[in-house]
Amino acid sequence: MSVRIIEVGPRDGLQNEKKILDTQVKAEFILKLLSAGFQTIEATSFVRADKIPQMADAQELMKSLIAAKVDLNKLPCLVPNLKGLEVAGDLGVREIAVFTATSEKFNQKNINASIDESFVRIAEVCNTAKKSGKKVRGYVSTVFGCPYEGKTSLETLKKVTQSLFDLGCYEVSLGDTIGIGHPEQVQKIYKEVKKHFDTSKLAWHFHDTRGIALANIFAAYQEGARAFDSSAGGLGGCPYAKGASGNVATEDVVQMFNLMEVDTGVDLAKLADASTYILQALGRSSASKAYQAIIAEKV
Repeated sequence: MSVRIIEVGPRDGLQNEKKILDTQVKAEFILKLLSAGFQTIEATSFVRADKIPQMADAQELMKSLIAAKVDLNKLPCLVPNLKGLEVAGDLGVREIAVFTATSEKFNQKNINASIDESFVRIAEVCNTAKKSGKKVRGYVSTVFGCPYEGKTSLETLKKVTQSLFDLGCYEVSLGDTIGIGHPEQVQKIYKEVKKHFDTSKLAWHFHDTRGIALANIFAAYQEGARAFDSSAGGLGGCPYAKGASGNVATEDVVQMFNLMEVDTGVDLAKLADASTYILQALGRSSASKAYQAIIAEKV
């Protein structure tokens, strides 16, 4: 048995850290993650520098990785609009990610657009990307709840997910953006989406605000999920969600599956080394229990 871990630390993690890192530090972090065995690492996002300054060096980062002869098929990048797609395309990016939400208020806060308006942009990006042979992955935020609207709609979830598939997304990641989901809710949502979609084309993206992201991943796994987003060292969070402390730590996810004898393809020791490198650069610690245990064993 195996699962696929999509490492989102370099993008979703670092874009929400206060400290802005040198481009070469980011590049080295990604190279260390590749060495740990990841087949998919979300490298960066082509967004406005004034909006997300942590990602202002996206072009320089990709040029550095290209110079290191990295397989670009392993490095998807987030693209919010046609301008971002154009820049990414010029650099040879081969997979992009697009995003929307199940919450109107969250979408407005996040990208200043309604859900329907977001799909106008997404359609432009997807149609143009497909013409140039790029793969497209979709994200749906606030699947388990919204910081502004509270409970979100399963019907809206099904609608936006179907729209992303209709636009050519090969996979859609369903996100617990603020970390409020619980295992019973995971099971309920999984059983509902299973009625309408091929669940092998769905991934799951949990935040660990309440410390139960691993329980949620296990619940999804028991239902049949086999693809999960996570962030090395538990980097990141959500700038639009008060108290959303961060993504689930990849170390915790990999350790859990290792103990269950489920293959992830990831070397846990090398992953911890990559996390140590980036955490030291950020001047911060990690809440990951698995990471702390690995580091303690080295002392």
